[in-house]
Amino acid sequence: MNSQKHKLTIQDFTEIASTEDLRQVLSDKKISTFKPDRILAYEADLEKVQIELVKLQQWVLKNKKRVIIIFEGRDAAGKGGNIRRFTEHLNPRSVRQVALNKPTEIERGQWYFRRYVKHLPNQGEIVFFDRSWYNRAVVEPVMGFCNEKQYKQFIHKVPEFEHMLYEDGITIIKFWLSITKEEQLRRFDSRNRNPLKRWKFSPVDQKGQALWEKYSYYKEQMFSKTHTSYSPWIIVRTNDKMAARLECIRYVLSQFDYDDKKEAKLHLIPDPNVIVRYFRSSRHNND
Repeated sequence: MNSQKHKLTIQDFTEIASTEDLRQVLSDKKISTFKPDRILAYEADLEKVQIELVKLQQWVLKNKKRVIIIFEGRDAAGKGGNIRRFTEHLNPRSVRQVALNKPTEIERGQWYFRRYVKHLPNQGEIVFFDRSWYNRAVVEPVMGFCNEKQYKQFIHKVPEFEHMLYEDGITIIKFWLSITKEEQLRRFDSRNRNPLKRWKFSPVDQKGQALWEKYSYYKEQMFSKTHTSYSPWIIVRTNDKMAARLECIRYVLSQFDYDDKKEAKLHLIPDPNVIVRYFRSSRHNND
């Protein structure tokens, strides 16, 4: 009998006419609403920050700005999911997503940055990179896709490359999505169980857990050698996907003085418990 008090009945559903009614029924039956309440709060905040993104995009277009937003991180850290939340309500005419396949034989014989240069933003455009030229900083040396000379040349040249972009008026925002080893494994297992997401799991992903420490070494080298005042690394804790998505958007919005920003219906300062600028004295052992 007692177990029935914690279950919703057909009669309950027929009598529910509003969200308030549903909350009252759940409260009476002592059914926790923590998870749905959190999801509803997230969706409400997401809509508000996405409204601000629309305003930002209009400002970028009007003022002919050029913006690059890079998402880097280990596999399953949430790069694609973050980009989708950024772009789903933006005008596709002035926003692009770049997710390049492995280089062709011809591209491997060219200047390394060439394949990325042709995807740089035009005036009034925002371009999102789902992985970027930083493949050569972490994934390629870890997996043996480049040699030591190529790696060292890249690490030496990338600050110069980004400084040229900066001096030409391009804004570069670089996110590193941080994830723990345990959470990555959980997400890998979830992908493999879901036939709609199984395609995301690759042999490279499979090696990610075994090569965790090697990834960590090259990640720290990348931070220390390519973090600059004009192109800093922004580290995002992404074990909590919903918080990470909101704070990434808040960070981007905080970087621009776009029209009607003061009219935003929520605060736009990112949570320092989720998102932080890289400091050379910091250690990032968990991701």
